[in-house]
Amino acid sequence: MMQVVIATSNPGKYRELAQGLEPLGWELRPLPDFGVELPEETGTTFEDNALMKAATVAQKTRLPALADDSGLVVDALGGEPGIYSARYGGRTNDRDRNVYLLERLRGVPPEERTARFVAVLALAYPDGHVESYRGEVEGVILEAPRGEGGFGYDPLFYLPELERTFAELAPEEKARHSHRARALAKLLEAWKDGPPPREIWPLE
Repeated sequence: MMQVVIATSNPGKYRELAQGLEPLGWELRPLPDFGVELPEETGTTFEDNALMKAATVAQKTRLPALADDSGLVVDALGGEPGIYSARYGGRTNDRDRNVYLLERLRGVPPEERTARFVAVLALAYPDGHVESYRGEVEGVILEAPRGEGGFGYDPLFYLPELERTFAELAPEEKARHSHRARALAKLLEAWKDGPPPREIWPLE
């Protein structure tokens, strides 16, 4: 059984990743068990940041590490908040970031409030081998939050085909439809016959 450190301090992400990884039977270890701090996210893409976090944790724990970098990309805002989703506008909690996003979109009509959630999973090993998997889901940003579940921008992200926001979905529904679920599905597909071919990511 492979031990894997889940390189996140976000309890919501940990739960979703742990649930999605169940079919692999890995022994998952939470980051707080190791007292390791995640590096500052200085990359310019979701891939950069996910790889940076996974590689840092793998090197410090000497175990494979899985990191997620994800965010919301809003077309009317030129791609904001993007890789800055977790610290958008300098706001420090989900509610304030949602309020700030709504302020930025004030006056934008419904048909122009298109957006997508993006998630990139990076699995890094102590020897420098890495894998990455990307998932996306399209939606619309509402003018007011709906739903009590999920975290982050989930109450504002509306899926037209389901006629609900992510925050209105049951956890098992979100596990089927989210961007993170789609990235996990790619990881599971790659691992269906055992470890996939690897590549080296330059850590310099």
